Amino acid sequence: MSNIISLYHTNIKMTYYPSIPSPCYVLEENLLIANLELLKRVQQEAGIDIICALKGFSFYHEFPLVKQFLAGATASSLHEARLAFEEMGVRPHVYSPAYLEADWEELASYAGHITFNSLNQYNQYKDRAHAAGISCGLRINPEYAEVETDMYNPCVAGSRLGIRRSDLGDLPKGIEGLHSHTLCENDSFVLERTLAVIEEKFGDLLPSLKWLNLGGGHLITRADYDVAHLIGLLKGFCQKYPNLQIILEPGSAIGWQTGFLKSTVLDIVESAGITVAILDVSFAAHMPDTLEMPYKPRIRGANSEPETGKPTYRFGGMTCLAGDFYGDYSFEKELQIGDEIILEDMIHYTMVKTTTFNGVNLPSIGKLDKKEQFLLLKSFGYESFKDRL
Repeated sequence: MSNIISLYHTNIKMTYYPSIPSPCYVLEENLLIANLELLKRVQQEAGIDIICALKGFSFYHEFPLVKQFLAGATASSLHEARLAFEEMGVRPHVYSPAYLEADWEELASYAGHITFNSLNQYNQYKDRAHAAGISCGLRINPEYAEVETDMYNPCVAGSRLGIRRSDLGDLPKGIEGLHSHTLCENDSFVLERTLAVIEEKFGDLLPSLKWLNLGGGHLITRADYDVAHLIGLLKGFCQKYPNLQIILEPGSAIGWQTGFLKSTVLDIVESAGITVAILDVSFAAHMPDTLEMPYKPRIRGANSEPETGKPTYRFGGMTCLAGDFYGDYSFEKELQIGDEIILEDMIHYTMVKTTTFNGVNLPSIGKLDKKEQFLLLKSFGYESFKDRL
């Protein structure tokens, strides 16, 4: 039996997708293509490289498509590097706070560029990296970031991420690039201010380098992002430093608003005047970033702020963790057990953070292709749970 299910008999813009299994992450391919087209435009007009950060977008079934638009990939581990090499067919840029000696030989066989977090790490691996033809760089800490949540701020006091200018001194022999990653869902004006700090502190090193990786956190595909300002900023910087290849490595911008997590209401209970709808997914296990960031996910057909006089629900996950909930949301009509809930924008970062805590099953993975047909790509079961233990 084919796992392609036609949805033409339903309105693809409707709230619910009865033919899609629940729970399921669903990528909408046409939305992904729109993001990739915009990113390709930035690459071409600014004269830079944009590469896909697997930590934010690891939907490897779409890597052949991504490769048609972007310049490559960036990985944070041996496994991500292998995934990029095997599924996208590229030698990724690699960065990790520290590398494992046992992983090095295999990692080096995949990598094209490697960024080292410290001079200790560079000195440990530099000879083997150069022998393998890998372009080596150092992660810098410009000690400037406009990130409100400390968990995502690499420039907090005592940060282990990157080398401060006062600790670097002269550029070590064999270093061809610098890597700065201090943004988190920021705009081009934050990048502009960050670049000014990088120039102030590290500008004397830039003329002798081949590349400058400005990391991720560039939310270029967000509707209010000033793309023209970004292109002008990067073009001006490239003209000032014609020796440098400028690299951006967004993750969330690629998968931004390109799909959803379908879930189903399993039960509705009353508790101290609060109506709780329990879903077949878990915020803690399947959407941990909603609790970590934190942010309130959008739900299709619902108002994200409670409205007086309308049916209002707090959504709970199916683990026994007391904090496995999010709310409150108001609807036009009362929910019923069996109703489908569509949690929007769940394809970037969310998918890569899932766990099987409490033995909860992982959501299936599928996509709506260019013709808006649903294709089930992967399902999970007991072995996926057991293999993690």
